[in-house]
Amino acid sequence: MAERRAPAKTAAAGAGGRLTALLTSAMAFSMLQLFLLGAFGPRLLDESVLSPTLLGLTATIGFGAAALLSPVGGRVVDRTGPRRSLVALLLVSAAALALIGAAPGPGLLLAAVALGGLPQALANPATNKAILAAVPPARRGSVTGMKQSGVQLGAFTAGLPLAALAGCIGWRGAVWTAAAAAAAAALWAHRALPADPPAKSAPPPAPPAPLGPRGALAWLAVFSLFLGSGIASVHTYVALFGARELGMGPAAAAALVAVLGVAGIAGRVGWSRAARPGRAERLPGALAAGAVPAACLLAAAPYAHPLVWVAAVAVGVFAVSANAVSMVLVMQRAAPGRAGQDSALVAAGFFAGFAVGPPLFAPLAEAGRYGRGWLLVAAEFAAAGALATAWAVRERRRGPRTEARA
Repeated sequence: MAERRAPAKTAAAGAGGRLTALLTSAMAFSMLQLFLLGAFGPRLLDESVLSPTLLGLTATIGFGAAALLSPVGGRVVDRTGPRRSLVALLLVSAAALALIGAAPGPGLLLAAVALGGLPQALANPATNKAILAAVPPARRGSVTGMKQSGVQLGAFTAGLPLAALAGCIGWRGAVWTAAAAAAAAALWAHRALPADPPAKSAPPPAPPAPLGPRGALAWLAVFSLFLGSGIASVHTYVALFGARELGMGPAAAAALVAVLGVAGIAGRVGWSRAARPGRAERLPGALAAGAVPAACLLAAAPYAHPLVWVAAVAVGVFAVSANAVSMVLVMQRAAPGRAGQDSALVAAGFFAGFAVGPPLFAPLAEAGRYGRGWLLVAAEFAAAGALATAWAVRERRRGPRTEARA
């Protein structure tokens, strides 16, 4: 019997690994366009395709569209299923990337960025729904951390391999290469995932959600808004900061985004595994608080240039990882049948922060006052940490919660 069980366990582990890899790839492609614009920011400015203010506007448009579409996206995922949603996500990502590569100026480029808001709106609901449907509860934290690390895998890919490719074939060629990879991933998702049940014209009636999770989702959404504001400013402007203020070349400045991505991958996987019920509630506040000195290190980097690398690592380990922990909390508390919608509500707060943060930072970047900009980011992280800590205290007084089912 033991010999028969071993191959079955091996096959199950292989299937689980393929699912995790696919979900990780989907998360990477959902936001790759904005990481590419941040990493290629110095090149875009040198070619007069964008100004520093318009560079910040790309994040506003992309994440503003994602925030507006997220509630609808969550309902679409709950209604149609994860396979259809993931295939659509990857195809639209490919289209948006192809349009960015073809854009002659800011008009079409910003329109392509707006189109890219749709895959962002689908990403968390679709991948969370797939995890709840296919992954045992004991493994959901680690799988969630892995697939959330896909976002930072996108940052790493934009900042290192694609940036190196841009040095050989130009930034447009690198973006078109990413578009082709997204289209290939859509074909992979179509072939690898089980068929969804027939789409329904209206979702079945769901039991009323308990007050606890609804209150928790509201706290997490506002926490994510402040957290996203700070993270977006770092992602959008750290490469430009390195090039303009620290004298780094385009490749080295883009590598800052890659370092941030690698640190975020490690942090998201590690902290998500640690986010067990009873402990997970305390992590968002602690991680956001840990990101405050990281932003201060960015402000100090003009006086000691190596600090910029330490700061990039710290932002990834603390701030970026906090978002993954918030998604673990969503799945632990999602109302039955509402995993997609609940994920989308918290993601909408995060995307709203990404839309708001760079425009607040942009005037400071335009004026060369990056130090004040990084202190603003530190304040945003501090606000997120204060909110999350207050919520954790409230939850501890309310008592333990049980993990939700799909």
